[in-house]
This record gives sequence, structure tokens and C-alpha cells, in this order.
Amino acid sequence: MKPMPYEVMQAGGVPIKSWTLGVPFEEEAKAQLKNISQMPFVHKWVAAMPDVHLGKGATIGSVVPTLGAVIPAAVGVDIGCGMMAVRTSLTAAQLPDNLAGVRSAIERAVPHGRTGGFRGKRGRDKGAWADTPEDVLVGWTPLAAQFEQLKERHPVLKNTNNINHLGTLGTGNHFIEMCLDERGSVWLMLHSGSRGVGNRIGTYFIEKAKRDMERWHIHLPDSDLAYFPEGTEHFDDYVQAVEWAQEFARINREVMMERTIGAVKQALGMEFEARMEAVNCHHNYVSREHHYGRDVLVTRKGAVRARTGEMGIIPGSMGAKSFIVRGLGNEESFCSCSHGAGRVMSRTKAKKLVSLEEHRAATADVECRKDEGVIDETPSAYKPIEKVMAAQKDLVEIVYTLKQVVCVKG
Repeated sequence: MKPMPYEVMQAGGVPIKSWTLGVPFEEEAKAQLKNISQMPFVHKWVAAMPDVHLGKGATIGSVVPTLGAVIPAAVGVDIGCGMMAVRTSLTAAQLPDNLAGVRSAIERAVPHGRTGGFRGKRGRDKGAWADTPEDVLVGWTPLAAQFEQLKERHPVLKNTNNINHLGTLGTGNHFIEMCLDERGSVWLMLHSGSRGVGNRIGTYFIEKAKRDMERWHIHLPDSDLAYFPEGTEHFDDYVQAVEWAQEFARINREVMMERTIGAVKQALGMEFEARMEAVNCHHNYVSREHHYGRDVLVTRKGAVRARTGEMGIIPGSMGAKSFIVRGLGNEESFCSCSHGAGRVMSRTKAKKLVSLEEHRAATADVECRKDEGVIDETPSAYKPIEKVMAAQKDLVEIVYTLKQVVCVKG
């Protein structure tokens, strides 16, 4: 009999199918998965991806299909966070030996780090958008009307960095990279989400769900697993807000990618085709799908949808490989795969255990920041991406293997 490609855990609720063979993960994350599995509306089972690790309420790297309810923490607060990558007509032979100029050009073109966005230094100017770049305004146009509706129902969303953050990268594990594939083709790749407004939406509705649980005297294994039953006051509002934030995140990546392409052209002083192939995928989101005979809401927190033939991106750490993949449509994972390597150290632990010299050695071949401010993102803070990929061979096939040569971090 062929061995199963996953492990099965039982905890008194639905089973947990875990694609973690050869990729151990912490007991605290297992406890979180067990808590989720006991929620009465989970459909069939919970799927854990090979990059699974501890999160808030729900593990990062989990796929949770539900019937008639949604758990905001199973999506998280970086709603719509995901990846975008484009293959260009450039080749490695056309790149200069020193890529510092490319990195600087990208950093000038795309606001990154803790920023108020394009208008942050000049203030809100009484709400006027006269100093907002044209590409940001164009990106905001399809988002504006629905955001006005969201603000009307939930005024707390008014004072968020919404249009200000459109086209900005952020901090943490968000990045912009130039990569080379096996054939020497140059790719541009980035990772970001819905920024400040998405975080506010996520935090706001998680707290609302908690208050609903208290009001209805519903006891949970973890208060962060508070949920909205379908048909109740906040269910539709949350789903609408999440879908809006997901669209914001997708457009955010598009705006940044266009700016990155322009910056690279300027830095190299040459024109090139920039969208020979393109992938833009979420990995923190809600999706309406059909699995095992039922229409369900699937929450993926640190997981990418991988239906048959569907393209996705699985990045490694800033000194490791990344992968463009094609989904195999494995229903047992609810057609999902990992969203990256997954942390093996917390940010605090990485800063304590990894020296600046070790970080510099691990990123020696990458034009990137090599200061103490990014040690929490150093390669050793993450699981080995090769082991993660080996654990999900039945979920995706590798189409391209990418190696970073430039990495911009906030």
C-alpha cells in the first residue's frame, strides 16, 4: 500500500490532515489546529500545510472549510496578503555585476517600511488627493464606492490609511525581489497585502466576533476563534469587507509591480518586456468554493489555492530559493498548498540567536539590507524551503525555481 503523503491527527473534532512529513512544527501550533478542529461547523477536516506554524487564534499555514459560519482569525489581519511575480525578457547576462543601483531605484519608486504612503510626509491636506500619484488614483477608482459603503456602516474604518497605503510595501516579511530562474531569465516578484486598512478591518471584526460570543454565552476553546454565524448581524458585513480588502491587496500588488518594472528600466537604462508570464495570488483570504458535495467558505491563512493547473508562488526566505508552481487539484487539501517556508523562529528569538555576521554570510549573494533591522527575516529564521516543497509533492508541481539577486525589505 502506498503511504499517505500526510499525517492525520485526531482531537475529538474533525480530523486534521497535516502535510508536514519531514517538516516538524511546534506543539503550540498543533494545539491551535486541534482547537480549530473542534469548531462544530468545520466541513470534513482541517488541512495543515508544510509551512504551518503558530499564529493568533488560527495557525498560519491552515485551510479551514466551514458551513454557515466564518472565523475572522482564520483569515487573520493581513487580509489578502499574497504574492505577484512576472517573468521579463531580461536575462542574467544583461544585468550589471553590481545591483545596488537596481535596489536603490526600487526603494525610491515604492514606499516601504513604516510609511504613511505617498502623501505621508505632507500630511492629509484636509483630505485632498491633489498630491496622490495618478497610478494610485487609477487603482483606487474601482475600490472607492464600496469603501464608502463600508465606512457608512462601520465609521471606524474612516480614519485608516486606505488610499494612502495603496502602492506601498509595508514591513515584516513583505518584500520586492529580482530573481533568476534556471534558464537565466529575470523575474520580478513581490509580497504584500492590504496594509493598514486591511489590518483595521481584520482587527475590528475579530473583536466584534468576540463580543458576539460573549453576548450569546458561547464558550470557545480559544477566544480568538470567535465566529459569525451566517444570517447574523455581522456575517455579511465581514464577508463584504474581507472581499473588498482582498481586492485592495491585489490592486496594491499591481501598482507596486508597475512601479518596480519602471524603476528597473530606469536603473538599467534599457527597455524590456515585463509580463511574459504573470501570477498574482492571495494567501490570507476567504473564498466561496465547492468541496465534497457542499458549498463552503474556505479560509486560507498562509495557504495558496492550488486547483488543477492554477499557478501559484511559494517564496523561500530572503537568501533561499522561491518557486512558481502549478496546482495539482488535490481535494484532500481542499486544493491548497503552502504559502512559503514558514517560520521556525519567532522574530524575537531570531534577533537573540542570529548574529549580524551570520545574516551577512547567509545573504552574501543577494543585494539586500544586511543590518540588524532585518535579522528577524534572516534565512535561518525559516524552515528549509526544500523540505517544505518535498512535503507537498502531491499538491503542486514546480514550474520554475527562482533565486534572488536583489531583495528590498521595509
